[in-house]
Amino acid sequence: MKLAKTDETLSKAIIDRSLTLEIVRVTESAAIAAAAWRGKGDEKAADAAAVEAMRTEMGNVHVEGRIVIGEGERDEAPMLYIGEEVGAGDGPAVDIAVDPLEGTTLCAKNQPDSICVMAMAERGGLLNAPDVYMHKIAIGAGYPAGTVDLDMSAAESVRSLAKAKGVPVSEIVACVLDRPRHGALIEELRSSGVSLKLISDGDIAGVIHATDTDETGIDIYLGSGGAPEGVLAAAALRCVGGFMQGRLILDTEEKRGRARRMGITDPGRKYGVDEMASGDVLFAATGVTNGSLLDGVRLNKDSIVTSTVVMRSWSQTVRWIKAKHHR
Repeated sequence: MKLAKTDETLSKAIIDRSLTLEIVRVTESAAIAAAAWRGKGDEKAADAAAVEAMRTEMGNVHVEGRIVIGEGERDEAPMLYIGEEVGAGDGPAVDIAVDPLEGTTLCAKNQPDSICVMAMAERGGLLNAPDVYMHKIAIGAGYPAGTVDLDMSAAESVRSLAKAKGVPVSEIVACVLDRPRHGALIEELRSSGVSLKLISDGDIAGVIHATDTDETGIDIYLGSGGAPEGVLAAAALRCVGGFMQGRLILDTEEKRGRARRMGITDPGRKYGVDEMASGDVLFAATGVTNGSLLDGVRLNKDSIVTSTVVMRSWSQTVRWIKAKHHR
């Protein structure tokens, strides 16, 4: 992945680097618990197992943590709910965003790219986004400012990206969630000559893929998906570089009211990466099922093998960790 250090990134480290391995243990625990439910068709059981394992392991992390993206802003979730205080209580004050099982359907069907995700930032560093959809666009690092923008049409963005890359539009690959709401977007992109990578779920991984074109072959991510997942993706991009914009879809008064209660005063605001995830940020994801980003959990007779990526914004470090856990 292309790493882009900035003066702001290098200014100060709030989160001790030892916490890098601590959050890896959190996502590993969630992934191992969810893996027991792969292919069994029970999304709720898989998600509940991941939530319980993540919450239990999080109690060992040496932070004064506060959940800002969690389980059910609208539901009365018993754990990992927004506002819950987590951690051992003996470290830095941090905000935490979690998706204990991104791709619950993927896990239930044992399909690729189900992952367990966690991000941590210094207090106030993560956007407290309501559980609504968000328009998103993302590309890798190194392009001129304004190459793509949410205020452009999809066709304009891919033409501009192709020009910046010095390739024909026909060589651009766009990642889009395969949803009925994206019918017009998909038709617009195909009419422009773009190749599509349609994914059934998992748009955190989708955004990350778009910023690592050399490895994934994906040039751009477009479309709408969950706003909490958008914040988690922005946390990853904060660590590895890349461009992303997001705009909350607050198309009813009920949604606008929920957003106001979470401190959002401008319903039409266009958020960049640093507005969704700022300061010192850690991000970790562990694979549950095999995918293009991570290998899934492997259950052997005497051991369990996990695959995790963990990133840190201050040092711009990306570590790929394959761990063997004795059963």
